Amino acid sequence: MRLSTIFTKTTKESKSDASSTNADLLTRAGFIHKTMAGVYSFLPLGNKVLQKIEAIVREEMDKIGSEVFMSALSPAENWKKTGRLDSIDVLFSATPANPASKRTNDCAYVLNSTHEEVITPILQSFVNSYQDLPCAAYQIQTKFRNEQRPKSGILRGREFRMKDLYSFHATEEDMLDYFHNKAIPAYKTVFERLGLSGKTVIALASGGSFSKEPSREFQTICDNGEDLLFGVPGKDTNYNKEIAPRIAPAWGDPKEAEKEKEDVIGKGIIGVKELAKFLKIDVERTTKTLLYETNDGSIVAAAVRGDYDVNEEKLCTLLGCTSIQLVSADTVRKVTGSEVGYAGPIGLPKDVRVVWDSSCAGRKNFECGANKTDEHSINVNFGRDVPEPKEFNDIAIAKEGDLYPETGETYNTYRASEVGNVFTLYTKFSDAFGFMYKDKDGKDKPVYMGCYGLGTTRVMGVLAEVFHDEHGLIWPSAVAPAKVHIVPIARSEEDQSFKSALALYKDLSESGIECLLDDRLSVSVGSKLADADLIGVPARVVISAKTLEQNEGAELKMRGSEKLEIIPIKEIKDSLK
Repeated sequence: MRLSTIFTKTTKESKSDASSTNADLLTRAGFIHKTMAGVYSFLPLGNKVLQKIEAIVREEMDKIGSEVFMSALSPAENWKKTGRLDSIDVLFSATPANPASKRTNDCAYVLNSTHEEVITPILQSFVNSYQDLPCAAYQIQTKFRNEQRPKSGILRGREFRMKDLYSFHATEEDMLDYFHNKAIPAYKTVFERLGLSGKTVIALASGGSFSKEPSREFQTICDNGEDLLFGVPGKDTNYNKEIAPRIAPAWGDPKEAEKEKEDVIGKGIIGVKELAKFLKIDVERTTKTLLYETNDGSIVAAAVRGDYDVNEEKLCTLLGCTSIQLVSADTVRKVTGSEVGYAGPIGLPKDVRVVWDSSCAGRKNFECGANKTDEHSINVNFGRDVPEPKEFNDIAIAKEGDLYPETGETYNTYRASEVGNVFTLYTKFSDAFGFMYKDKDGKDKPVYMGCYGLGTTRVMGVLAEVFHDEHGLIWPSAVAPAKVHIVPIARSEEDQSFKSALALYKDLSESGIECLLDDRLSVSVGSKLADADLIGVPARVVISAKTLEQNEGAELKMRGSEKLEIIPIKEIKDSLK
């Protein structure tokens, strides 16, 4: 590829709206162009990188599944069958954009954010017997999600590329075997080939309401990562904060003298930080009390220390219910006698169960809602003002400083970005579509499914986040837009340095070594070298009159290294290999 034939240009200046390192570097280097918030176009160099990432993914997925290409549109009826049409908060619909189109076809389709609702009926039309199972199908496709706040460049967008694989099994055991012994090893190989294996860990995360076990997220450690992971000291076990089991470190002085309980007027105060400031106490003394209704209609009060948030999934598991939701304002008034925001554990009806988080243990003279509009109770103490709970539970979202319950050790925490996940679906989607197979005895049995996602555009963004320096990108060889960036120092095409560079470019290209040739004659030497660093191809070869004087040589430098070597041009090919 000759740079003079590419319409894109690099720029030294960061874009004012660049939201992350990957957005900044990929935009300045001419790999991507922002169409609008959360939507990017991939330019010639960026498309090269994306194609290489997807080629690696495709090669490994071909070993465990068959490639398909599914529709981007799907009927709403499919989503109604699975109960997700009204529950997924990122779904886009495709409707006519103007009256003329509406007259042609007044339609409304779902623009797929994921493809369970498409792949399940496809397989249902072909799988009838146990002899048709197991089987697996994957695709690499553009997805659409109505993200509220797209951010971090191509890490979280409204339009993105993704590989999704779906497996189908006759038994739970076979599904789990594929999950652990085929899918996860295949993913490990993908990230090893992408140059991310040493920086990517598996983290346990939520498996959803339909899975008995956690999903596995492949998380790449990086400073600007969106997720916070909790690593167990001395073990190869990591948790996403959404499910990390934890004990809050003790807070407060157990010998502190109890003070007299008092109700304080505090009208219109929003947030525990503002409340703590108003009351002149530490945030750790405040208490959040949230009222939930379970699927069977029971009311539960969840109490956590003010610097924590309730983890609804943990709470639901503890209660042994299938779902919970915050109660309505009317229910808050009925249960507490106050408006929303002033609920507390004191004086609640006897049929309201109060669940206390471990963060609340050992405190004295703490604050909580007074169950009176605009009022807060301070200097509340267990035993005297509110019953001492029989046990404290883990119902909060983990945060830095929390302890691993089994050992009492403080978690190791680090930022990371998710690049893939694998999880079991069991029979959620097959049940929704009535997808059954006949076993050896001719009896109908449900089909078990697994789902395995990998964001290819997200991977590209993570690579940019991980592999860069102050000068620009540093692409791993396997996905770089080229292997060699050739820079002739010449004023015209008649200069020997230009002729030698062109000859090397042709020789390497014919040998299967991809090259970028900076054949721009109007660009300064400094700008050419800066562009080479910004673009980040693994090897840079500079040919000038001075290098040619040294045994017909060229200057070879690997990106990210300060070492320069003058090597005879005829030996460049072997040196690169």
